[in-house]
Amino acid sequence: MTFCKSLLALSILFVMPGTASALDRSGTLSDAPSPAAATSFQETLCDTTIADPYRYMEKLRDPEVLKWMKAQSAFARKVLTGIPGRKELLKKMQEFDRRKSAKIYNLAITDNDRYFYLKQTPGDETGKLFYRDGFNGKETLLFDPATYSGDRKGSYVVGTVSPSDDGSKVAFTVYPNGSENATLLIMETGTVQLYPETISRCRFASPSWTPEGSSFLYNRLDAPSKKENSPRYASKTWLHKPGTDPSSDREIFSSTLNAELGIDPDDIPEVSYDKESSFLFAFVSNVDRRLTVYYAPVAELEKEKIAWKRLFRPEDEIHDFAVTEKDLYLYTPKNAPGFRLLKTSLQKPDLKGAEVVVPEFRGAKLSGFVLSRSGIFYTLSMNGVQEELYHQDYGSVLSRKLSLPFQAGTITLSSKGFRYPEVWTVLAGWNRDYRRFRFDAESGSFVNETLSSPALYPEYEDLAVEELMVPSHDGVEVPLSLIYRKGLLKNGSNPVLLYGYGAYGNSMTPFFSPPMLLWTWKGGILAVPHVRGGGELGYQWHTAGMKTTKANTWKDAVSMAEYLVKNAYSSPGNIAINGASAGGIMVGRAMTERPDLFAAAIPQVGAMNPLRGETTANGPVNVPEFGTMKIPAECRALIAMDPYLNLRNGVNYPAALVTAGINDPRVIAWQPAKFAARLQNATASGKPVILFTDFEAGHGMGNSKTKNFEALSDILSFGLWQTGHPEFQH
Repeated sequence: MTFCKSLLALSILFVMPGTASALDRSGTLSDAPSPAAATSFQETLCDTTIADPYRYMEKLRDPEVLKWMKAQSAFARKVLTGIPGRKELLKKMQEFDRRKSAKIYNLAITDNDRYFYLKQTPGDETGKLFYRDGFNGKETLLFDPATYSGDRKGSYVVGTVSPSDDGSKVAFTVYPNGSENATLLIMETGTVQLYPETISRCRFASPSWTPEGSSFLYNRLDAPSKKENSPRYASKTWLHKPGTDPSSDREIFSSTLNAELGIDPDDIPEVSYDKESSFLFAFVSNVDRRLTVYYAPVAELEKEKIAWKRLFRPEDEIHDFAVTEKDLYLYTPKNAPGFRLLKTSLQKPDLKGAEVVVPEFRGAKLSGFVLSRSGIFYTLSMNGVQEELYHQDYGSVLSRKLSLPFQAGTITLSSKGFRYPEVWTVLAGWNRDYRRFRFDAESGSFVNETLSSPALYPEYEDLAVEELMVPSHDGVEVPLSLIYRKGLLKNGSNPVLLYGYGAYGNSMTPFFSPPMLLWTWKGGILAVPHVRGGGELGYQWHTAGMKTTKANTWKDAVSMAEYLVKNAYSSPGNIAINGASAGGIMVGRAMTERPDLFAAAIPQVGAMNPLRGETTANGPVNVPEFGTMKIPAECRALIAMDPYLNLRNGVNYPAALVTAGINDPRVIAWQPAKFAARLQNATASGKPVILFTDFEAGHGMGNSKTKNFEALSDILSFGLWQTGHPEFQH
């Protein structure tokens, strides 16, 4: 196992259906609600005077704010439902779903080969929790969230799943309506009975069981502040014994208990037990990929207070690690932007003198690794769009490339640890469905152990994939993935969905999504720009698109759109740009900088007012990625990257579909709302600017299957409408 603990704010948004139409025969909007009232509010930050006319919307509980948002959402619902062609897309997504009798995800495998997973059938809105013994074992239903009432109205989903080492117990989280306000439940698998206690406020809980499975460590937020946008989590790690009252749980690791360690209350303290080494590892987590970790022998749990010893600090630049009973393997970009793997002693770590086990590779990024009984398995990624798998014996410097069942754009590795022979790979590509294989070390072959049911998609048999390197605004070459049907004519009229992200060092590696590929089914081009801020080309690719260098993110997206126009793939009237969460910065700033280049902008639960994000509950943990108002240079960078602040009156902006989730704990709903309000008043193009706030959802996590399909139908149909596709016009 490896221990990557960074909290990446990644998500995809999906929204709710509606009924009537709000389009007249010309395709323009009718009966639109009144724009929001603007105020003259201004403030001066880092020597810059900022106009913030919709600051009052930050009071989300204000009845007038809610009234405006609900009116906007009702109107958006009518507009979206009235787009011709949308129903066909929705029906096709539902048809795709029926082709698989079961989809299995969130898999956890215990030492004794007991499989725990979520399973969703065509009749299920969300996954149910099952277990079985071995890959071919008979499965047993443990928990159906559809039958769980909890303490809130709405639908529940299962989040994290953490079985004990022997699989006799499982702790798991459930949360309602996309809020991520999770409740932790515990079940005895033999009797399929829940323990009587429930533990609330467990948003970051990923329980780690202690020896013999008698108790587990978990993170819990403090009780909420009365302040609406409380800026602190102030969570703590506790030790819980199943069957006991949570109020008697023992505090193990926190900013208050461990004041001598200088833990910021904004960060997330977590503790994991590793049975291979018999050590406890304590993480201080935020979005910074550079780990802060302390450790102690598990015997310290018997003491009143654990004597933690520092293992890593951010300056050490350790992004992940794995352990044996005596060795410590380090995944790091230090002195190696493409990453390398080092080894040192676990008992007496010497990070500066660590041995190089897997060196940095020229032209490739070391993208992941696992340990098994037969050695080290690692992946190399080329430009974030093609991956290869290698095996290396312990004590050897020689590696061999393994021949995969098919060429993969994405490889996900997993194992039980260095004592066990199993290594699994999940392979996928832009036009290849996810398949899971176990590597048989004795025969050197891959055994198909895909858990989800197979399905055929003849609609996508003729897809072409182009992987390009395109010069950006400063001459730096940026990877650009293009997926479209073979025989595409470069006549400048093809609808393009430019879909990107560019934050947290997250690589937009190839994924297979039959619903999203419907854009290509309608003759369009799905274009994925691997912009800076992501991690496709290594650590420097990330740092070249964060804080004061964030402008590269949206300028890369603009350059990719310009390339598509110059080379007659499309034209400005045929390009829609889309991104979610932190990808909202890319969408919003590309649109505000080059409004002439796009027909539509679709930011989903986007960070549209990042300057003010620091004042929200989720803001402080994101400071390592975007910066802080407290440092002048970073403050100015926040202003520069802020889509809301960069809107100007009287500009011909493209059409926009802006979405938000009222229960969103990551990007608070007033960020998209403020952006939409200002854009509605600023634009001179006459093109629609609609805001849809889902009042039964959050950041996209925990949405029902129906909600997912309906929302993606909204996004694709809005984009095809605005890019001129004939089937989506009135």
